[in-house]
Amino acid sequence: MGAPLQVGAVVARTLSLTWSLPLIPVNHCIGHIEMGRLITGANNPVVLYVSGSRLLELPYTVKGMDVAFSGILSLIESKAKQLLSSGDYTVEDLCFSLQETVFAMLIEITERAMAHTGSSELLIVGGVGCNKRLQEMAECMCAERGAHLFATDERFCIDNGAMIAQAGFLMHKSGLKCEVEKSTITQRYRTDQVNVCWRSQ
Repeated sequence: MGAPLQVGAVVARTLSLTWSLPLIPVNHCIGHIEMGRLITGANNPVVLYVSGSRLLELPYTVKGMDVAFSGILSLIESKAKQLLSSGDYTVEDLCFSLQETVFAMLIEITERAMAHTGSSELLIVGGVGCNKRLQEMAECMCAERGAHLFATDERFCIDNGAMIAQAGFLMHKSGLKCEVEKSTITQRYRTDQVNVCWRSQ
């Protein structure tokens, strides 16, 4: 992903310098969140950001609000041939089991975050947020909590320029900008490092 980001950054810097326009540094995830808030009308939701048959029980642990998928993937990789050759499971069964387990982990930590923050809103964003099964599991959890689920359709869930433009617009209105000379791209730019000052206005 580094090369496309570099190209985008060069174009943005060039346009900024050519037309004396401010350069607005937008975080990718913030773009998803702000587009989701705009489209759905969610006010102050907990955000589940996910960018990516027969059930085979897969072991997993969730500690706090961190998840790790390496153990599940290692298990599937190490046992796939054996499970498939036994005839008891199909490739579809393994994929479904992996999806169910990973989504269950995500819903568990999301519910924990909602309980911790006292939020009654959940917004699902990111490309995987288009997955109907994930939305169904989230809807069940929200119904049990008396909460409201917000999710956009595929046009706005997947990466798109409109989400970056929306976040950039909000940032610009708040006076946030970046000097071209100090601008960089950071693939691991954490969402919790973004000064979201426009939300208090």
